[in-house]
Amino acid sequence: MNDFNSNSHQDLALYFLELAKLGSTRGPCEMDEDDEAPTELNTINSSGGFLVVSTDKLSVKYNSVNLHGHDVGVVQANKPAPTKRLVYYFEIYVKDAGAKGQIAIGFTSDSFKMRRQPGWEANSCGYHGDDGMLYHGLGKSQAFGPTYTSGDIVGGGINYATQEFFFTKNGQVVGTFDKDMKDPLFPTIGVHSLNEEVHVNFGQKPFAFDLKEFEAQERMKQQLKIEEVPLPPNVSYGIVRSYLLHYGYEDTLNTFDVSSRSTVPPISIAQENGIEQDITYALSQRKTLRQLIRNGEIDAAFGKLRDWYPQIIEDDKSATCFLLHCQKFIELVRVGALEEAVKYGRVELARFFGLPLFEELVQDCVALLAYEQPEESLVGYLLGESQREVVADTVNSMVLSTNPNLKGSQSCLHSYLERLLQQLTACSLERRSLSGEQGEAFQLQRVLSK
Repeated sequence: MNDFNSNSHQDLALYFLELAKLGSTRGPCEMDEDDEAPTELNTINSSGGFLVVSTDKLSVKYNSVNLHGHDVGVVQANKPAPTKRLVYYFEIYVKDAGAKGQIAIGFTSDSFKMRRQPGWEANSCGYHGDDGMLYHGLGKSQAFGPTYTSGDIVGGGINYATQEFFFTKNGQVVGTFDKDMKDPLFPTIGVHSLNEEVHVNFGQKPFAFDLKEFEAQERMKQQLKIEEVPLPPNVSYGIVRSYLLHYGYEDTLNTFDVSSRSTVPPISIAQENGIEQDITYALSQRKTLRQLIRNGEIDAAFGKLRDWYPQIIEDDKSATCFLLHCQKFIELVRVGALEEAVKYGRVELARFFGLPLFEELVQDCVALLAYEQPEESLVGYLLGESQREVVADTVNSMVLSTNPNLKGSQSCLHSYLERLLQQLTACSLERRSLSGEQGEAFQLQRVLSK
């Protein structure tokens, strides 16, 4: 016999209680985390005797006559290239190639010797305008691309998805090479002959290079790699079907099954022994309870639970009862029955005052009474449909947990689809960790919203 009152089953509702409390901090979908990007040139960390940086710190000019290889005018950006994005990129406009056109663009470390061209020292790289060569460390150089001179726009970037550097000329990629340098890396400019002058664009104005298109192509390459992974035929239908079963969407499930039979050829969904049996348990009753809660009919939901699953609500201080009572209070506020809400709160919510697990949500519920337009307040999240869904999911999981054949109560929390997405997220985080936390953070919400 399934021991419903065991701690493992009661803990299911506590999981959803935490979800409900998180509602107060929910906001717009968070996109990629990002560290600060460079905004200007660093006049302190530069070979100041051989160059002049403009007052806006976005232009540099060589104002000397070089006598040997160390008379280089070098300046780094004020901040290193950010690493928590798909691609970092910046550009220079060569206003004047000067006497010899010995201009370089690249990346250097914070310990770089500021009297050397980028690429002439270890842990640095540079694409040079006078010979089109790529330099990347002591004694390392290779033919790379065309030379560049006055009027050209040249860019340097880091593709964190492929762990490569790349350089551009006048909006076109010149070439790429492996990123074998340690972070942090600073965008760096080198000038080395009289009157050489360049202007730097860290993104204050549009780039000549179509960065958004480049990023889109990189994401497409990643997507094509994913699509090359073989999957069993019609596996997505089985996953979607298990999701509908888990959450009790019986009507949608029936429509889904009819549609799958009408395809050419018809889709056959094998039912694995034991697996589907767990999530078909009490399907019709779970559907009814979900509909009642989504419609705000909390009293009716309580009535059905007393008839069908009294063990779920026999402890009137359980997290399940608490969430249902909170939702009843919220529904009264929603329809403007404030006096009735106050009375209900004094009777049903009062027993949860002073209990640490429930205190935060109780306070948010009561705070609804303080606003003329509560839906626009800081606690307005309680009036959203998502709050009803949390309560409906709680009851759904608790009903699933009463299945006497259940092998583990934790399986009641998430559908197979959700567990698959959790695994996808975990793998993406692990992959990013192995690359030193470089590249854009995986955001499941962004993927699902495409």
